[in-house]
Amino acid sequence: MDFETIPLLEDSRVLLRPFQPADIPELRTIAFDEEIWRYMVTRISNEQELAEWVRTVTEGYQKGTRYTFMIVDKATGQLAGSTSYGNISVADKRVEIGWTWLSREFRGSGLNRHCKFLLLRYAFEELHLERVELKGDALNARSRKAMRKIGAIEEGILRSHTLMHDGRRRDTVYYSILRPEWDQIKKTVFGDLPA
Repeated sequence: MDFETIPLLEDSRVLLRPFQPADIPELRTIAFDEEIWRYMVTRISNEQELAEWVRTVTEGYQKGTRYTFMIVDKATGQLAGSTSYGNISVADKRVEIGWTWLSREFRGSGLNRHCKFLLLRYAFEELHLERVELKGDALNARSRKAMRKIGAIEEGILRSHTLMHDGRRRDTVYYSILRPEWDQIKKTVFGDLPA
């Protein structure tokens, strides 16, 4: 399992690439949308929070604890949002896909489905992981539906699990996909996407 380098992942619709400081001006135009952060643990609503997000992303790369990808819509060349690999356990051959957010114009566009396919395929076929985890706010019905639609199995809810940016205690719902499930999910859920 090699997390030494952050890969470029792409298909005909989307490019997933590492964050670069040149992204900051475009991030300012899309990230200060309150709706993005409603169910997220952190938020980006001002310059200070954006700087903190950049620090977190940069430290994740340096420490090998989180690999953040910028989501680029290939049709327009626009930055659409971000997603990450995190909570990496090399010994357990496990990773979490999360910290995903999309700007308003790309929500519901199918772009996230392409992202998840690329991340899952890389995790199982290149990194040879045994388990991919996803989690979210138990109140976020849209996110929960999206995780089920990509074949993830709901495993349960951890009550009062996480402190949110607004002071609320979040119940966190966990999902997973296991290596033996991937081939079938790839064929049935993502069969229409380029391999």
